Amino acid sequence: MQIYLDSADHREIERWTREGIVDGVTTNPSILFKDGVFDLEDGARALARLLGDRPLSVEVTSDDPARMLAQGRSLARLAPNVVVKIPVTNAQGESCLGVIHSLSREGIAVNTTAILSFNQAILAAKAGAAYVSIFAGRIADEGNDPSIVIRNVRNWLTEWEYTAKIIVGSIRAVIDIQAAALAGAHIITIPPQFLPKMVDHKYTRETVSQFNRDAARALEQMSEARAAAAASGSSQR
Repeated sequence: MQIYLDSADHREIERWTREGIVDGVTTNPSILFKDGVFDLEDGARALARLLGDRPLSVEVTSDDPARMLAQGRSLARLAPNVVVKIPVTNAQGESCLGVIHSLSREGIAVNTTAILSFNQAILAAKAGAAYVSIFAGRIADEGNDPSIVIRNVRNWLTEWEYTAKIIVGSIRAVIDIQAAALAGAHIITIPPQFLPKMVDHKYTRETVSQFNRDAARALEQMSEARAAAAASGSSQR
């Protein structure tokens, strides 16, 4: 399983890249603006450079399929590691599968976003999406179990040998990350504020404190033992 950061914050991306856990980044215009980016294309280029060869998902801003197609091509030219985010439908419920199919046939990696059902995910995969983004939190908001959707999509992709990868987003709590991982997500895109909560545990801190106290006492005892042995050797001479 891979971890992406759902962020455009360079400091957070650099921090967690140094920790060795960042496999990619997902963004949208709201995330870019929140993290201090005021030009979408310039911001995307800077993030793409920061990530090296790791994928960066950048979202189109149009609701019109024809404009989505043109913008998707433009975004893909920003950097070789840019992945274009296309919603599975527009705001009117019109299919965007044709956009996904056209871009993928041109060799542009597409992350199909706003997926809330099994049916949407399999259609996006068939249209050629490289990634299908399942919004776990929004599925749960409707009273449904996102783990079931994730697991069913993963099983279907495996059975029919599709190469599309599941990205689970719309993470609301650390437990959502655990549930998505156990359900078979290929990738989970995580807001950075959840990562310290994942790595920390108060009983781990207590355990390490106990280890440190025990180690200090053991080193003291070793020193005393060496001194006693040296004194004994001197008296025997």
